This record gives sequence, structure tokens and C-alpha cells, in this order.
Amino acid sequence: MKPIISPSILSADFGYLADDIEMLNRSEADWVHIDIMDGVFVPNISFGFPVLKYVAKLARKPLDVHLMIVQPEKFIPEVKALGAHVMNVHYEACPHLHRVVQQIREAGMQPAVTINPATPVCMLKDIINDVYMVLLMSVNPGFGGQKFIEHTVDKVRELRELITLSGSDALIEVDGGVNLETGARLVAAGADVLVAGSAVFAAPDQEEAIRSLKRL
Repeated sequence: MKPIISPSILSADFGYLADDIEMLNRSEADWVHIDIMDGVFVPNISFGFPVLKYVAKLARKPLDVHLMIVQPEKFIPEVKALGAHVMNVHYEACPHLHRVVQQIREAGMQPAVTINPATPVCMLKDIINDVYMVLLMSVNPGFGGQKFIEHTVDKVRELRELITLSGSDALIEVDGGVNLETGARLVAAGADVLVAGSAVFAAPDQEEAIRSLKRL
């Protein structure tokens, strides 16, 4: 199985955002990854919903929406209105995670849960059969272009084992410092979905960068 490639528009050129989204539409990218940050859960602010409505209007690939915010359940209607395929919330931001996952599914989206680098995989044991996907952060969330945390490869293997033992069919997504070298190791360890930002948008040939990741 080829990995699902979900380029993160956090690394796009905001001055030419329409051009970058059109490039993704032409490319072999599978999804469009959208990071929403609130300046509270993470030390940065990214997109508001007026901008995201514009993105959703232009994008012809499924939207992979990652909320790095407190109380993400408050924005389920807004994310649904974008036509999102996946709504991804942080384990660390949801004290009532099962309820949030259920609300996302009831809204007609695929529920996913993210864990930060310092959160152990074992914390997912009681939710793994309820989610469509788990996102492992391979950098501390909040900023693009960070260095890949090497321990993530071991976490992918551990998560793959948990999924197998529990009988879950959850996908494994990884976000942060993903390039051809780290991506190859992540796919070998069991990752299904690669989020790539700088590796795509800083490349001389962006479509070729996506094509190369797709071949891993």
C-alpha cells in the first residue's frame, strides 16, 4: 500500500495560497492537511474559518483538519461546514474524549485523535477502537519546520502493535519533520499517512516532492 500524502498548507506561501492549493489539486497528494491553532493550546495562531472557507472552496482533495486548540468540540459545526473528511483533536485537549469522538462521527466526519511527543501510546488503549485515525506528532506542535523527534519511529511501531492487538482498523498518521528520509522509516515502521509541510512547499519542484513521498 502506498502511503496517503497529506501536505500541510501551514507551510504554503500565504501570498499565493490559491496557486499552492491548485498545485495540490494537480498533484498526487491525497488529502490537504489544515492546522488550526489558537495561541492557547499551542504558542501560535494559524487560520481562522473565513480563510478556511476560501481553502475549502478551492481544494478538490479531502480536507484533513487538525485542531490544535482548547475545547475543539465547540467548532464541530464549523469544521463540518467546510466539508472536512477528517476532524482531528488532541488527546491532551479533550478531558471527555469519547464524547468528542462521538460528536464528530455524528456530524458525519471521520474522528481522529492526536497525541503530542511526550504522551505515551498506551494512553490510546481505551479509544483506539472508536477512531478512524491516530496522529502522532513528531515535533512539538505549534510551528512548522521543526526537527524530527527520532523516538517517533518507535512510537509508530508501538501504535501499530496496539492497533493489531485490539482489532482496530485505525490509520496511523505522522506530522512533523517528515521528508523522504524520515518518511521512509515511518512507512517501514507502519505509518499509513504522512503530513509534509516544508518538504513539499520548500521543494524546487513541489509536485515531484509529493510524487517521491507517494512512492515510499
